Amino acid sequence: MAAPLSRREFLKLSVCAGWAVVLPQTGPELPPEDQTWRYPVGKGRVGTRVIGLYSQPSFHSNRLTWRRRDELIDLFEEITSENGPAYNPRWYRVAGGYIHSGYVQRVERAHLNPVLSAVSVEGRLGEVTVPYTQSFRLSRGKDYYPLYRLYFESVHWITRLIEGPDGEPWYGLTDDRLRVIYYIPAAHIRPIQAGELSAISPHVPEDEKRIEVSSSEQLLVAYEGKREVFRAPVSTGVLSNGPPPNGIPTDTPQGHFRIVRKTPSRHMGNGDLTDDPNAYEYPGVPWVSYFHSYGVAFHGAYWHDNFGVRMSSGCVNMRNSDAKWVYRWTTPSIKFTEWVVMGRGTPVRVI
Repeated sequence: MAAPLSRREFLKLSVCAGWAVVLPQTGPELPPEDQTWRYPVGKGRVGTRVIGLYSQPSFHSNRLTWRRRDELIDLFEEITSENGPAYNPRWYRVAGGYIHSGYVQRVERAHLNPVLSAVSVEGRLGEVTVPYTQSFRLSRGKDYYPLYRLYFESVHWITRLIEGPDGEPWYGLTDDRLRVIYYIPAAHIRPIQAGELSAISPHVPEDEKRIEVSSSEQLLVAYEGKREVFRAPVSTGVLSNGPPPNGIPTDTPQGHFRIVRKTPSRHMGNGDLTDDPNAYEYPGVPWVSYFHSYGVAFHGAYWHDNFGVRMSSGCVNMRNSDAKWVYRWTTPSIKFTEWVVMGRGTPVRVI
């Protein structure tokens, strides 16, 4: 376990994490004659260890430097590059050059939130609304130890309300997998309202709903009877070069299945307690709908924006909003207060 933080270290770390949404970002000096630099079209967070900053919107151009995980970058223009790559030709013009969109999470809607007056023991779903926030574990000696970074649009169970070490309200979040509690400033997470998770098309008979996933097209299509009602790009599993270490194939399985389990929040990864942001840990993966005994599921992915190309270790990655639609539309139905539900639900066909 990491050493406990001094109050000074703690305040520095928490400010750098959550309050980055309201602090100005520094960067290369901008060309004053170019008026398009004055008004960013958005803000992005680097979602992987490093991404390249290039002289042109092309991986074949000169790489100028690296931008590192969790850096916040002003985005001045979105470009569809004729240089590709074909699977995702979207690039952003930024101060000093161009970055590819594949591992950039858009966070311009980030904001702080009013705080609940009380929290029930059953828990309340919440969505992180800052680019990222540093969580902390609290020891019996009342020392705070840094734990996971929690990211924009990840979803967690709020189970406690305390006064934090800065004198402000903090929420305790219960990890659905490890059942440990970690704490973040309450203003960094938005309590989700029941109406946001109401069922979509509940009047449609269960046997008329179905989902088809095309691995070749990286596309999900939902049907009610013969009528298409929804489609979205996805990222299915990457083919492994050899036997996977845990014996579970990394390619998304093909065939006929049914959604058998749903949960609004899932800690995916190795399940280690660590404050390393580069560890294989993804707490709060949102809107998870399982359809295979290996644990293969539809779910939101906040760590990349390469939908339309294989990216996962077997699951079907989706934009968070798209995964939420699938979660609400499919059966078995799940109540707002339920942590998990099981049943024989909506048919799924992967081809």
